[in-house]
Amino acid sequence: MADIDKLKVTVDRDACIGDGACCNDAPETFEMDDEDKAVVKQGGSDSRDAILEAAQNCPTDAITVVDKATGKKLYPED
Repeated sequence: MADIDKLKVTVDRDACIGDGACCNDAPETFEMDDEDKAVVKQGGSDSRDAILEAAQNCPTDAITVVDKATGKKLYPED
């Protein structure tokens, strides 16, 4: 099972400014749409670490990462 299948990754489209850092850090997980907003790809193959790095490098903290098995929010931390 790919790491992306173990995580719930969401992008707050209102907070996304289209910086694209997430696409650089985890290109198999994120892409920019027609509105220059980040979206989560289906079936990405980036590692858990790459996905978390992408979330951490988002300048507006628009990316949320939750572990599906435990329901624990991995980023941003509460």
